[in-house]
Amino acid sequence: QVQVVESGGGLVQAGGSLRLSCAASGSIFSINAMGWYRQAPGKQRELVATITSGGSTNYADSVKGRFTISRDNAKNTVYLQMNSLKPEDTTVYYCIVITAQLVNYWGQGTQVTVSS
Repeated sequence: QVQVVESGGGLVQAGGSLRLSCAASGSIFSINAMGWYRQAPGKQRELVATITSGGSTNYADSVKGRFTISRDNAKNTVYLQMNSLKPEDTTVYYCIVITAQLVNYWGQGTQVTVSS
């Protein structure tokens, strides 16, 4: 069993910042990558950012320069620092954990709301 727990969502004004955290626990022997996706109602889940165990990062074009992903391998934790937030960033954010066996585990989601 693998548990993925997110925290840090909330309500913020446009231009503000939030930091999301995601911790993985349970029967994890090795994590390949961790990251964040987001999904608006009626839309497909889309990539926000990912980071490998070696520290390589990948960002959606829409968040480059505003969001920064980082991780603590010792704690199996990934963070998403979100700056200069826009109303269009409003949605539910999901953490993904990809094991070395390429099995995906998802968190329950955390709501981010940016008011204009």
